[in-house]
Amino acid sequence: MADKIKVTLNRSISGSTKGQIAVVKALGLGKRGRSKVHPDNEATRGAIRKISHLLTWEEI
Repeated sequence: MADKIKVTLNRSISGSTKGQIAVVKALGLGKRGRSKVHPDNEATRGAIRKISHLLTWEEI
């Protein structure tokens, strides 16, 4: 398992549920095309699973 995960928001959050929007904001992704690096842990992976249809991620 890698130490960090780079998460990029590829799709707009318009039309998403309140919970999905909250997860996007919690990951620090405000607009399309923005990326953030997070630690690779179960909490981050769970957040990615909830909104996997909106983003891409890669281990770094």
